[in-house]
Amino acid sequence: MNRFVTIGLIVGFVTRAAHAQDASSEPPAATPTPASADKKAPAPAGDGWPDLSEFLDKKYGFLPVVMPITEPAVGYGAAGGLLFISKTLGLAAQGLGRPNITFAGGMATANGSWGVMGADIRYWLDDHIQTIAGAIHASVNLDYHGIGHDSQLDEHPLRYTLEPTAVAAIGKYRFGESRFWAGLGYVFSTTKVSFEAPANTPELPSYERTSNIGALLPSLVYDTRNNVFTPLKGVYVEANVALSTKWLGGDATFERVGLQAIQYLTLPHDFYFGIRTSLAASFGDAPFYVRPSIGLRGVPKMRYQGQEVAELEAELRWQFWKRWSLVGFAGAGDTWNDFEKGNAAQGVVAGGGGFRYELARSYGLHMGADLAFSHDTTAFYIQVGSAWMRP
Repeated sequence: MNRFVTIGLIVGFVTRAAHAQDASSEPPAATPTPASADKKAPAPAGDGWPDLSEFLDKKYGFLPVVMPITEPAVGYGAAGGLLFISKTLGLAAQGLGRPNITFAGGMATANGSWGVMGADIRYWLDDHIQTIAGAIHASVNLDYHGIGHDSQLDEHPLRYTLEPTAVAAIGKYRFGESRFWAGLGYVFSTTKVSFEAPANTPELPSYERTSNIGALLPSLVYDTRNNVFTPLKGVYVEANVALSTKWLGGDATFERVGLQAIQYLTLPHDFYFGIRTSLAASFGDAPFYVRPSIGLRGVPKMRYQGQEVAELEAELRWQFWKRWSLVGFAGAGDTWNDFEKGNAAQGVVAGGGGFRYELARSYGLHMGADLAFSHDTTAFYIQVGSAWMRP
């Protein structure tokens, strides 16, 4: 659930739903490379394969969006709503004139989780400023396995429900024609917490039935990806901090810091390699539900939480025939409490495979599915663009 459960639901869903309508977070001079990389020319219009490039070039206005939810932590479901796109994507394909996007919709899953949300993404001053504003009200049912390793909760997790009501606003500024972005945001949320367990259960975390979070969200981003949809080469590095204090509207003072880095490489013979690493740590009186967790494919969200988390995942894609690709991936993550002592350490290994189809060659957009495995579960994911999507 990203930085927070609430902000992840706001920005994560809207980004996934809208990224097929948005071009790139690269500077205007960067033109997305076709999905077949520098070695191949784009397919001609009459190559006989289904392609959405022309549709994306022209489609704007109101657009219904429906997306499947396959996250094992909440069960199968769907998210959908209505997008309003301010203009066509013809220039956006070159990194220019990216459209403003407004969204309103909701989601529901098999385990009873649901939510309604709205958001607005806009670009200003020739794509030098990006603003994101959003609001959400949701009810999310999850299993609590403890913060760090807990043998009792490993076998008998406690079911709980989060009901956040939140608003968030984020602004990012790109320095000149460079690849560096600096951002600052604010989020306020009121979250109701309830456990399906008696109040005297020894494994219950310390929590308030209703808690407020008010936090500043500064960030720095360096982004040289050649394409925001299915990158073939380049680097994405982001450092972010969440600073919550009482004077910002929260009930507690805590900090959460994160660093993530992604490298994409084009290899010979139509192979494409990516590797992602992520570090996160929380300090102070952070509510249990904003402690960092492992986010690998095949691992349920919030299953492995700790005061500190580290993970590494690699992916190899082989575009073996025309527009079709096979994908293999593997990763490992660890969590622990107290950086110096490494208390309650726990870890997990996950991996799997899938396929991709080059759905919009002019935009370098691939779509497909992944089947992932870990000690805890087998999970199925629909992928539109990169599994490591960043706006």
